[in-house]
Amino acid sequence: MRSFAVSALREPPFPARRHAAVELVAGESLGWVRDLGLIDTPAGLGRLGGASPAELAGRACPDAPVDRLRLLTDLISWLFVMDDACDEDGLGGSPTRLAPTVAELLTVLDRHGHPAAPPPAGGPLGVALDDLCRRVRDRQRPALLLRLVGQLRDYLLALLWEAANREHRRVPGVAEYVQMRRHTGGARPSFTVTDLAYGGLPGAGRRADLDLAALDALAADLVCWCNDVFSYGKERTGSPDGHNLVTTIIGETGQDERTALRAAATRFNEGLAAYAAREAALDADGDEGVRAFLATRRNWIRATYDWSLAAARYA
Repeated sequence: MRSFAVSALREPPFPARRHAAVELVAGESLGWVRDLGLIDTPAGLGRLGGASPAELAGRACPDAPVDRLRLLTDLISWLFVMDDACDEDGLGGSPTRLAPTVAELLTVLDRHGHPAAPPPAGGPLGVALDDLCRRVRDRQRPALLLRLVGQLRDYLLALLWEAANREHRRVPGVAEYVQMRRHTGGARPSFTVTDLAYGGLPGAGRRADLDLAALDALAADLVCWCNDVFSYGKERTGSPDGHNLVTTIIGETGQDERTALRAAATRFNEGLAAYAAREAALDADGDEGVRAFLATRRNWIRATYDWSLAAARYA
């Protein structure tokens, strides 16, 4: 099933690149995870190691200073740990189970990484999130800090939507799923920390341009849909869960798995073609800041595809 799904996806027409410091950052970030107690079992550390967060970050952010690559890697590691706690370890099995953790993490976000704030009370997840926010705040780019906090808040609240669906064994419709997947996938906060690694990107006014915002949303969709096609084979063998593009297509249309997988791959392929056309138009009319922005999103799309081919997370 996986080989069929992969063969149906079009390879993104962007150059594959990789940061030279991936191995160095991988070791440092794993130490951060251990030191903060995010994972305290050999099995959990092995699961995170198989996910290769530094590999994904290094492909998405190939030109960043090493400390900023490390920040992105740590964020991705935190997102993987949070996702696994919800999806694999039962934390996201119902809203009432997940809600106290979400409330504690929202309290951390409300502090915006302020150095005078007291230590968070939310356990390792809260301590690690607070550390990430403080490090972003230290970059002294408040617009990006505020954007990141808002996106992480959306991510946490969307996890409650997933938990409610699991509790009621509900499979959402395709349009609803696509909208919410932009938040549950963690792509948007990852984009923002990637932006933090570079200078010269468009300011808030330019980012509010509808064409640029639409391209940003499509890039997030492509990252998430690519993940869904690669991960479907593994997910179908575990506990039933309706949070995959393929599963929502099956639920809405009644198609068999193979046809639904092809439909999900077609959605990705058509989205990739639309992305390339929109990017070309923006590149032709944009300034250097817009072109730098386009490069970051292009790298993320290509990085997700290449990382997904090799990561044990989807094996």
